[in-house]
Amino acid sequence: MAEDLNQQEPTAEEKAKFEADVLKAAEDAMKMEAEANKADAAERHCEEQGDEAIQKEASTESAEQPAEPAAEDPTAALKAALADANDRNLRLMAEFDNYRRRTAKEQLELIETANGKLLEKLSEVQDNFERAFASENKAQDLEAFEKGMQMIYNQFAKILTDAGLEQIDPTGAEFDPNMHEALMQQPSETVPEGHVVTVFQKGYKLKNKILKTAKVIVSSGK
Repeated sequence: MAEDLNQQEPTAEEKAKFEADVLKAAEDAMKMEAEANKADAAERHCEEQGDEAIQKEASTESAEQPAEPAAEDPTAALKAALADANDRNLRLMAEFDNYRRRTAKEQLELIETANGKLLEKLSEVQDNFERAFASENKAQDLEAFEKGMQMIYNQFAKILTDAGLEQIDPTGAEFDPNMHEALMQQPSETVPEGHVVTVFQKGYKLKNKILKTAKVIVSSGK
């Protein structure tokens, strides 16, 4: 017959000892885990401190070491000089164009002013002609009328002379193709060959500029 093996329940002392052993094992495990975590933290701290020191040293070396100058484009200076020269050239051209326009305008205004003054004086001559030809001023004496015409002519001639107009009357002078226009040649007993015998129409010049050549007859000699 098989024997029934009845297990006996542990006593209170055994239970207390078991619980104490389990508690101690748990505490030991917790201590070991805490020490392991502390060691890991210390190791990480050392690594971080080392990384910071390395970075700081690298930064210091980078700051102390002068930066290498960037390589300059050898054509940059030439391009800048060319651009500056082009800019100055454009400015000079614009200034010259403005000067040319201003000078042309001033010359035109000067000519208009001079013409205005001349025309004002010539208008006085016209007024005198109109008064001379007015019916109430007509004189029965032809000599008085001729005298009046002579006065108007003198006034007119003075205005032209004051304006710089000079009459060319080359009678007896040597023929000059630059100032005279020969209409024909004719023999002359008194005037040498190649000299002006008769002035058919007088010429005019303004200072040194020929405005109209004199039309003349030239001597062909005896």
